[in-house]
This record gives sequence, C-alpha cells and structure tokens, in this order.
Amino acid sequence: MSSSSSSTTKARLITLKTSDGGTFLVDEAVAKKFGFLKQLVDDGCDGGVIFIPPADSRIMSTMLEWCKKHTDEVAPSDELEAWDAEFVKDMDQGFLYHLLLAADYLNGTELVNLLAQKVANMIKGKKAEEIRQIFHIKNDFTPEQEEEIRRKNPWAFY
Repeated sequence: MSSSSSSTTKARLITLKTSDGGTFLVDEAVAKKFGFLKQLVDDGCDGGVIFIPPADSRIMSTMLEWCKKHTDEVAPSDELEAWDAEFVKDMDQGFLYHLLLAADYLNGTELVNLLAQKVANMIKGKKAEEIRQIFHIKNDFTPEQEEEIRRKNPWAFY
C-alpha cells in the first residue's frame, strides 16, 4: 500500500488482528459488511487495532475476500449468487465451521446466511444417523429413548 498526499479522498482503513497474530488493513466500506465492525466505526471506536479472537489469518482472508466481492461488485444478483455458490462449493467441514463462527462473531449476517445455507444443504434429505455421521455427533440416546422419540415424533423420521 502506498500513501500518497493527493487531494482525493483517501479510503479510511481499519486494522484487524487475528488470533494467530495476522494483521489486516481493511477499507472501511469492506469492514462495514460486518455489523460488529460497522458499530465500532460508526461509534468512533476504531482508532486502534481491533482484535478478532475467533479468526485466524486464513479465516480472515476468506471473510475479507467475500466482503470485497460483495462491496466492490455491482454485479447482477444471479452472477453474485453463482460466485457465492462457487465460494462455498468445496469448502471442507472444519473450515466451514470456523468461518461460520467468525462471521457470526462479527455479525456478518449475509455471510452467516450463505454459510448456514451450505450447512442446510449438507443435511437436506438426510436421516438422523447420516447427520450424526456428517458432523461426528455421538448418539447418546439409549435404544429405548430413541424408540420413544420415534413413537412420539413420527413426522421427524421418514
């Protein structure tokens, strides 16, 4: 980044620091895609480094890539939807989980919605046991408890 002393309006930069010590200088318009950062900027509390505990450098880079695309582009919505679909397409489950946590922490509603839709698509049409396998969830019901649940809620088990 170069600092020029021209009379043009300079973009205001916000400094974000990640859990692994990464530092990111982010344009204010990009930072404002996150409700948490927008509130800090609007309240004038953004003068120093803003620490983002749930994000490491890789997570932050990915979130900022998404934010820049959604801030800079004036693309038709169908093109942006296609870009979003490609953005999450091959995302591994662990990374998706950490990205979702960080986006939620920052109140990045649009990004959270995109990631939540990815999770919903992962479990759509799956049986409870398949969902447990996908997310490595231990079934802590006894066979008797599970049978009782199935009996009381047949609509949930197809």
